[in-house]
Amino acid sequence: MAAAPEPRGGRADFPWWLVVLVALALWMFARVLTDDIHAQILRTLAKGLWVTVWVSAVAFGLAAGLGLLLALGGLSRWLILRQAVRLYVEVVRGVPIIVLLLYVAFVGTPLAVEAWNAAGLPAVRTRDVPLVWRAVAALTIAYSAFLSEVFRAGILSVDRGQVEAAKALGLNAGLRFRLVVWPQALRTVLPPLGNDFVAMVKDSSLVSVLGVTDVTQLGKVAAAGNFRYFETYNVVALIYLTLTVGLSLALRRLEARLRRVDAGR
Repeated sequence: MAAAPEPRGGRADFPWWLVVLVALALWMFARVLTDDIHAQILRTLAKGLWVTVWVSAVAFGLAAGLGLLLALGGLSRWLILRQAVRLYVEVVRGVPIIVLLLYVAFVGTPLAVEAWNAAGLPAVRTRDVPLVWRAVAALTIAYSAFLSEVFRAGILSVDRGQVEAAKALGLNAGLRFRLVVWPQALRTVLPPLGNDFVAMVKDSSLVSVLGVTDVTQLGKVAAAGNFRYFETYNVVALIYLTLTVGLSLALRRLEARLRRVDAGR
C-alpha cells in the first residue's frame, strides 16, 4: 500500500473544510435573519437550546465522575471489583444508547421506584420522576462506561517510576494519586474527554424520544405543525453544527496550547 503523501512544506493543509462550513453557516444565518419563516422557527427552537446544553453538561459531569470511579475500580487489586467493573463496562458499551435510554426510562425507573417504596422511604410514583432526569441518568450510565476507559488509559500512561518514587517518599495511595498520578493523567485525558463531550451534545438529541423538549423535539413538533420540514431541520442542523464545531475548535486550541506548554518544559 502506497504511503500517504506528506503535506507540502511540512505544514498542515489549509482548512478549506472550515471555509466551506463557515460559508454555509453564514448563508444559513442570513436566511434566518432575512426570512420570517426561518426566524420564527429559530425562536421556537431556541427554547429547547437551554435543555440541550443543560442535559449535555449535567450528564457529562456525572458520567465523568462515575467513569473515574469505575477506572479506579478497574485498576483495583481486588479481583472481584475488577471483574464487576469490566462486566459493567462491556454490557453498557454493547447496548445502543437509544435502547439504554428507553430501558432506563421505562424499566429501570419503575424498578427503582418500587425498591424505594419497599425500603419504607417516603412514597413516590413513577410518574413523579421527570423524564428529563431519566434521560440524564441514561446518558450518565452510557458515557460512564466510555469515559472509564479514557481515564484508565490516562492513569496507566503515567510512568510507573514516578509512582514508585512517590511511594518511596512515604506518600500513601491517596496522596500518590492526587499529587503525582492525577495531574499527569488529566493532561493526557483532556483531549479525548473533550471529544466525548462533543459526542454527548449530539447524542443528547436522543432524549427527544422521551418527549424531552430539547432542540430536536421542538423541531419535530414545529415541523409537524407548519409542514416546513426543510426549513425546520435546516435550523436544527445549524444549531447542532454551531455547538459542535464551536466546541471542536475550542478543543483544538486547548490541545495546541497544551502541546506548546509541554514543548517549553
